[in-house]
Amino acid sequence: MSAVEASTRENPAIPGIRKTALNAVHRQMGAKMVEFNGWEMPVEYPAAIGCGIINEHMAVRTGVGIFDVSHMGDIRLAGPQALAAVQHISMNDASRLAVGQAQYSALLYPNGTFVDDVIVHRLGEDEYLLVINAGTREKDFNWVRDNTRQFDCVVENLSDDFTQIAIQGPKAVDLLQKLTDADLSKVKFYWVTRGRLCGLDNILMGRTGYTAEDGFEVYIPSDEDTSARVWHQILETGKEFGVVPCGLGARNTLRLEGKLPLYGHEISDTINVWDAGLDRFCKMEKPEFIGRNALEAAKTAGIKRTLVGLEMIERGIARDGYKVLDAKGREIGYVISGSPAPFLKKNIALAYVPIEFSAVGTPLRVEIRGQGAGAVVVPTPFYKRPKKS
Repeated sequence: MSAVEASTRENPAIPGIRKTALNAVHRQMGAKMVEFNGWEMPVEYPAAIGCGIINEHMAVRTGVGIFDVSHMGDIRLAGPQALAAVQHISMNDASRLAVGQAQYSALLYPNGTFVDDVIVHRLGEDEYLLVINAGTREKDFNWVRDNTRQFDCVVENLSDDFTQIAIQGPKAVDLLQKLTDADLSKVKFYWVTRGRLCGLDNILMGRTGYTAEDGFEVYIPSDEDTSARVWHQILETGKEFGVVPCGLGARNTLRLEGKLPLYGHEISDTINVWDAGLDRFCKMEKPEFIGRNALEAAKTAGIKRTLVGLEMIERGIARDGYKVLDAKGREIGYVISGSPAPFLKKNIALAYVPIEFSAVGTPLRVEIRGQGAGAVVVPTPFYKRPKKS
């Protein structure tokens, strides 16, 4: 099962499940709805409108697709010591951010494992926005609030204030530019801007995403009427670019091709920064932050396992949780995310294995229905978007 399939099930109606402001729109469009981390979300849209996981994936790689990602959470920190608070709770160096810039980071437990990974946006001189994962919303907010009480700043949970729509793909900028008065050509990757969008003023637009493609994530008011109007306006304006609505299925295969981590899979409260290979985002040279001492000790002790990319060279799909075997058939690790890669036309996976089995070219096997199928360690990310000439 894929990372999405393992966390979802078809859901005609589950009492108490949370819904985004676009839920009715997804149902009207015929989307297959599933439960995902307590939310009812579209996993794919019908083939009758040119969708389905493969078509949605390919649209994002070659054109443009849009996603409802309103289940993601948002935490605002503002005040004289907002930077000090962000520095204390996150592993990247937020002091490097200019106003309007964003960075990938993570919140860590004292033992160096993950509370969650986050995108930190610096919105003002003393104002930061953390975008967090859907399944960890309440946990993350409580953790941030409890670990910043000593700082002179306000911590607010804005998670229900926004409908967040991701517009992703090589034509995403061209599409969004038709809907806003902001000059998107001046917005670099991992920077944000504000402007008028679909008749709404002062809308936050970040050149970020979770697909390994260029694109933007926009934050609009979360009422149903406004959300539906903007969603349909994006689709209508995007017809000339071949835009399609996309669900969680394509979001997962896209992020896997790009080796973008998913909480509960590549990162969790049992996996540390070194294991996950995210050390380039962990600035050990900055002042004290939660988890730093444990990470220093773990590095001194030596890294025992690491995340590798696998490509299947024999028939079979390496699904989440499958055992990874060495050439002699001994169990050495496990698949953490795996599926077919629609754009690459290969079966790929991410797996945790001992360091001695991590070199590119190492032959391994994945146990599929009791049989070992051949795989090989390959460079990651599996996919990198082409550089613009």
